[in-house]
Amino acid sequence: MDLATLIGIFGAFGIVITAIFMGGSFGQFVDIPSMLIVLGGGILATMIRFQVSDIGSAFGTGFKVALAGKGSAPRELIAEITNLGEIVRKSGPLGLENVEISDPVLAKGVQYIADGYEMDFIRESMERERDLQLSRLSEGKRVFKALGDSAPAFGMIGTLVGLVQMLANMDDPAAIGPSMAIALLTTLYGALVSNIICLPLVDKLDAKFDVDELNQTLIIDGVLQIRESKSPALIKEMLIAYLPEKLRAELVEAA
Repeated sequence: MDLATLIGIFGAFGIVITAIFMGGSFGQFVDIPSMLIVLGGGILATMIRFQVSDIGSAFGTGFKVALAGKGSAPRELIAEITNLGEIVRKSGPLGLENVEISDPVLAKGVQYIADGYEMDFIRESMERERDLQLSRLSEGKRVFKALGDSAPAFGMIGTLVGLVQMLANMDDPAAIGPSMAIALLTTLYGALVSNIICLPLVDKLDAKFDVDELNQTLIIDGVLQIRESKSPALIKEMLIAYLPEKLRAELVEAA
C-alpha cells in the first residue's frame, strides 16, 4: 500500500478542517446545495464525455493505482530474468514450473515458456495484454482529468448561482446568508476535489503508465530471449539498455 497517497489526501483535508475549527464552526462550511452542484454536476458532466462503464472502470483503476505499493523495479526484473535464464540453461524449460516469481506479468510469460508455446504466440499474447493495461490506465487518466476540470468549473457555476440568488433577494436579509454560502462554498469544494483527489490521481496514473510500459516491454524482451535459449549473460546485457545510465554502470560494476 502506498502510504504517501493516504498521508497526502488525509493530511490535506486534515489541514483544511483544522483551519476551519480554529477559525469557527465546521457546520458553517457544510452546504448540501453546494455539494450537489460540484459533485453531482462534475460527475454528470464527465458522464457526457465517457461511457458509464468507462467511468466505473476508471474509478476502480485510479484508486487501485493510488493505493497500490511500489511495483517491481527494472533492476530487480533484470536480475530475476537473468536467474530464470540460468535455470533454463541448466534444467530446460520444465525447470521453470516450480520457480516462484514475484511479478505476475513475468510469471505468465514464464508459464508460456514452460508450456512450450511458440515465440510468436508469446509475443502477441504478452504485447496484447500490455497494450490493454496501458489503455486502461490512459482511459482512467482521461476520466480523472475531466473530473478535475469539471469540479472547479461547477464551483464557479455555483458561485454565479449563489450571487444571482443573493442579488435577487437583497430586500430579504435572511436569504442573503444562504445564497452567499452557496456562492463561496461551491468554489471551495471544487478546488478541494480537483486539487486533492482528481489531479493528483492523474499524475499517479501518468507515472504508472510510464512504469508499466517500461517494465512490461522489458519483461516481454526477457521472456522471448529465454524462449530462444540465449545465454544469461547475453540476456542481461540486452536488458541493461532499459536502465538509466547511472544504474547501468552500477550493475556492470556489481557484475
